[in-house]
Amino acid sequence: METSNWLIPLLLLVPLITALGMLVPNPWFDDRRNAWAWTLVSTVVTFVLSLVVAFQFDWSEAGIQMASEIRWIPEWGLTFGFGLDTISLWLVLLTTFLMPIVILGSLTAVEHRAREFYFWLLVLQAAMTGVFLATDIIFFYICFEFTLIPLYFLIGVFGSRQRLAAAKMFFLYTFTGSMLTLAGLLYVAFLHADATGAWSFAIADLYETAQGMNFTQQAFVLGAMLAGFAVKVPLWPVHTWLPLAHTEAPTAGSVVLAGVLLKLGTYALLRFALPMTPEAVVVFAPYIGVLAVIGILYTALVCWVQKDIKKLIAYSSVSHLGFCVLGLFALDANDIGAVGAVMYMINHGLSTGALFLCVGMIYERFHTREMALMSGLARVMPVWATFMGFFVMASVGLPGLNGFVSEFLTLAGTFLSPTGVLGIPYAFAAGAGMILAAIYLLYMMGKVVFGPTRIPPHDDHDDHHAPVKDLNTREIATLAPLAVACLVFGILPFPILQSLEPSVGNMTAAAKAEVERLTETELVEANELIEETTTGDRMTLRLEIE
Repeated sequence: METSNWLIPLLLLVPLITALGMLVPNPWFDDRRNAWAWTLVSTVVTFVLSLVVAFQFDWSEAGIQMASEIRWIPEWGLTFGFGLDTISLWLVLLTTFLMPIVILGSLTAVEHRAREFYFWLLVLQAAMTGVFLATDIIFFYICFEFTLIPLYFLIGVFGSRQRLAAAKMFFLYTFTGSMLTLAGLLYVAFLHADATGAWSFAIADLYETAQGMNFTQQAFVLGAMLAGFAVKVPLWPVHTWLPLAHTEAPTAGSVVLAGVLLKLGTYALLRFALPMTPEAVVVFAPYIGVLAVIGILYTALVCWVQKDIKKLIAYSSVSHLGFCVLGLFALDANDIGAVGAVMYMINHGLSTGALFLCVGMIYERFHTREMALMSGLARVMPVWATFMGFFVMASVGLPGLNGFVSEFLTLAGTFLSPTGVLGIPYAFAAGAGMILAAIYLLYMMGKVVFGPTRIPPHDDHDDHHAPVKDLNTREIATLAPLAVACLVFGILPFPILQSLEPSVGNMTAAAKAEVERLTETELVEANELIEETTTGDRMTLRLEIE
């Protein structure tokens, strides 16, 4: 096996081995700074490894590269397959880029049980990375489900007052839906074994079998996949677990949840639903689009009345990811919507993750997130206010920053979607959601950052007169890389978009072919109907068809 192929499993194994190292009964890890430093070094090493993979990767190729596998039970076709295409590589880079930032920002956030806290963060990183690296459904599903365990403990142990309720709701929602997803994926594997006489769980092997299913079978499998993946996105109306989980989670949990974990659902829809069930996707795309549009508009209105900054940003994630789902199911001829959706996954992870970090820094100082208790913070915390304003503008979609590119492309793809899939009404409704997003985010910024100075009680003694500390060097170092990434991805998006096009085209090809087939069938039927009519009626019928 080539040396470069072994780099792929190392992206998963380094954080996992580092986490297991923290279980060694060594009192050195009992010091929270030592546990923090150990974890930070591990995440930095993993990020460097991902950069090495990126430099060795052939960005012009559309298929899976650097493939390797670990045989488990070969007789049953059970292996742990690893590999990357450009879609998964960009999401791995997002994961490995965010994790050191999350750890860097957590030094003062966790004072007790730090070893346990960082252990679960490293396990969560390994599970999330495994989802993007997996090339067989069993390995994918193990990693997909295993993300629940570390996040359950991060929320339930280190969260706020309602942490247990939030952790239970998160676990039950996502676990229940994922069980149905497993049933649908195993059904496809069973059909493949029945057709070929050999078991295989490799995703590439199952594509052809799945596309050969009749419409009823495809509808069943698509419904099963939506049961698990739509909850993970989350898509309205199965989004209700997310605001509570975000609000109660520690800052690190919220950043990882918004930055990476929500992308597991949209990534899985692109990797499995579109290529495996193309006929069902085309038929049900308008209904999925309606759910996405409702999510965009409804949660935007909910954001408008929020009093808690963190809950507002949590609801905004539901609204923003509705754009991502619209782009995935647009099926426009040039994949503008789908490429924009993948770009949206990356950009949302950067800007919204940064907003949660900013809110966490405020919470560490004031122990409150209520907008009514604070305003005019730009006067006392100008550095924090600069970062906060920058990331709000990125989330709003200001031209020149990363959010604009993805929102524009997903809306353009929706607008250009073939008739009967999505189209102009969906684009206009989603566009209204963009206006609402600008209103509630700018209102929040105006309320908290500007206006008359109102400082909540702060510091250990709740002294109103104690000076408010602006961001220190570590906090600036936490936010600065995210700001640079938002600016670079906004100014120079073309290389990323160009690298995504071939792989995204592979995922959407079957569904787009189904759209073309249906269009050709309609034209043939229309021409046959014209031939059957009398000469006098032909002109009228042609005009009606046109």
